[in-house]
Amino acid sequence: MKTQTQRFLFLIAFFSFSLSYAQVKITGKVTFRNKGISEINITLKDTYDGATTDTNGNFSFETSEKGNHTLIFTHPKYNDVEKPIVIENQEISVNVELKEQINEIDAVVISAGSIEASDKKRATALLTPIDVYTTAGADGQITSALTYLPGVQKVGESEGLFIRGGTGTESKIFMDGSLINNYFSSSVPGIAGRDRFNTSLFKGNVFSSGGYSALYGQALSGALMLESVDLPDQSSYDFGISPIFANVGFQKLSDDKTHSYGATLGYSNLNLMQKVFDFNTDFIDAPQGLNADANFRIKTKSGGFFKYYGKYDTNSMGVKTESLEADNEYSLIKLKGKNTYHNLSFKQKFGKYLLNAGTSYSFNRTGLNFSTEPNDIESDKTRLLTDGNYINFKAVLERKINRISAVRGGFELNNTDEKLTFEEINKHYKDLISAAFVETDLGFSNNLSAKIGVRAENSSYLGKSNIAPRLALAYRFAKDWTTSFAYGLFYQNPESKYINGPANLDFQKSQHYIFQVQRATDGRSLRFEAFYKKYDQLIKVSNLGFNDNQAQPIQRADNNNGFGYAKGLELFWRDKKTFDNIDYWISYSYLDSKRDFMNYPVSLQPNFASAHTLSAVAKRFIPEWKLGVNLSYSYAKGRPYYDFATKEVNGSSINYTRNEGRLKDYNALNLSFNYLPNLGKKDAKAFTIFVLSISNVLGTKNVYGYNFSQDGSRSSGVVPPINTFVFVGAFISFGVDKTQDAINNNL
Repeated sequence: MKTQTQRFLFLIAFFSFSLSYAQVKITGKVTFRNKGISEINITLKDTYDGATTDTNGNFSFETSEKGNHTLIFTHPKYNDVEKPIVIENQEISVNVELKEQINEIDAVVISAGSIEASDKKRATALLTPIDVYTTAGADGQITSALTYLPGVQKVGESEGLFIRGGTGTESKIFMDGSLINNYFSSSVPGIAGRDRFNTSLFKGNVFSSGGYSALYGQALSGALMLESVDLPDQSSYDFGISPIFANVGFQKLSDDKTHSYGATLGYSNLNLMQKVFDFNTDFIDAPQGLNADANFRIKTKSGGFFKYYGKYDTNSMGVKTESLEADNEYSLIKLKGKNTYHNLSFKQKFGKYLLNAGTSYSFNRTGLNFSTEPNDIESDKTRLLTDGNYINFKAVLERKINRISAVRGGFELNNTDEKLTFEEINKHYKDLISAAFVETDLGFSNNLSAKIGVRAENSSYLGKSNIAPRLALAYRFAKDWTTSFAYGLFYQNPESKYINGPANLDFQKSQHYIFQVQRATDGRSLRFEAFYKKYDQLIKVSNLGFNDNQAQPIQRADNNNGFGYAKGLELFWRDKKTFDNIDYWISYSYLDSKRDFMNYPVSLQPNFASAHTLSAVAKRFIPEWKLGVNLSYSYAKGRPYYDFATKEVNGSSINYTRNEGRLKDYNALNLSFNYLPNLGKKDAKAFTIFVLSISNVLGTKNVYGYNFSQDGSRSSGVVPPINTFVFVGAFISFGVDKTQDAINNNL
């Protein structure tokens, strides 16, 4: 083994040396209206060599290619340009003037049905950080912004992406290809955890609501692929403050622009807002948190790129509610959470091949203390403590065949080590999921392409394996009309929190069938999608009993006899042309879903699935006022709610529905303003943005569900912590003028 490792390291060193030898430097400048422009991607056609322009429009990279080649200049806001060059042994200089692309949609690019069948082209949406920050009601969170797009349900009482009839745990989030096992903060029942990761960390994302690539797995519903930023344009310092939080950060770029490093520190506390607003939730300990992160990025001489990101955070809160049990006046829950995450990725070209490798480590600790308070005296506490360690490693090797065709393959390892302590239960859960995959992109013509892949997985805990084929086709049948079809099998392990005893379990399984049609014209986009998902081998659970201090049952996975389906239609309309300086979109989703899983006694509409959802978002920037105005509205048909119980019939325990009903329809109107006082000022040293955001302006009293007492005779509503919330804050950047970005993205 040691000899093989030495040989492998020798090969890497040899390839790196070979690539750095006899390299030719290509430089130049990209301009628009005689002014240098940044973030232009330059690629040597049919290779992985290239660069990105700096703030002055300059670029530089090295290549070992020789002969006749073509340089491609691309950016979403400008028309693509191709320049033929001849590479010999001398340095080459190429200058290019770009033309603006009039029909580009900046905020959310809907690109289903493109003539490329890749995940990026078929994705439900591509979001930039500015898009997220300027969607009213999203609170600067990526997952919240996605709820204003087709296919994602608004489920306010629990964190996660609820996609097309799937639970929040049936969608997974990845960073630079590696799985994030703790994307959301620790939470208490009825209050959703927030995104732990700063939206500005990512330069974009690809969100797939189904039929995603074979490179990803362990998600029955969908996948969110986040891509972190590369080298910054220049060094900068940032500061943000509000009544809720304060944070400070910096990014330092080297003089030769080959490496950078940075860090941020933040603290949040809701105590002051509790004194100003009337909260529905009685926080005996105000929610608060501390977070810190660090990063470095290194570009090697041979064209390789290292990226590291590390994060540490804590959060805590205490909640007091009226008890549903007769002997208790109040129930108390206190939370203390601690999380760390580290991600290291590497990208390097070896001849005609591109290697993408990455590893991540996550640690979660969640401590929940349950108690009651009869006669103003707190009872003894019952503690639920969960520790989780997660390690992910992934490597993908890709070879480009031509501009739109490629083949790639690789493997992935996911190791889980969890410990749980609760009353008499002491659990130690360990699992290693190993996976291998291969996939090819095929471009048959300018109007037809396909993606074909297969993924195989093995779980050490289950002692079983699976094989999951994936297929996607894209076809352009008219000038502005495209269509696509996707199919795939998807597997996922049962949730570890339900593995509380011996059982012969298997992978949960879903099949996706997706059909899309899209028309994209100058400043407008229309997308229609129909889908069908079939679920098999879903887990069924039984109750082990109740904790004395809460009505939440302890559940155990017994078998994989569950099943279900989800089918529906989605419509998305985007218009940036009809009204001057106004960008708006409307999305509608119809969902028909039923499941017999968990402790459901029969096949029922899931309590997290709404049959009809509607969202509308509008954004306008008014330069003369230096003001951005953003508006959003969400509607969802009332979801069902259930109270399941167990009874003995002929010596056997069976589940039945003791109470059920339907929630009232969900409605929320949100508004936000962004003021840029430095707009138009020359030689400004600081660039400031003031933000005012009002969530649920009309104060609609939404209800997310109901909790029931152990005997089912009493109930209480699960409601948002506050009906209407007002946020004010200031964000100051030293060194980088972000106001132009704000204008270009309709802040």
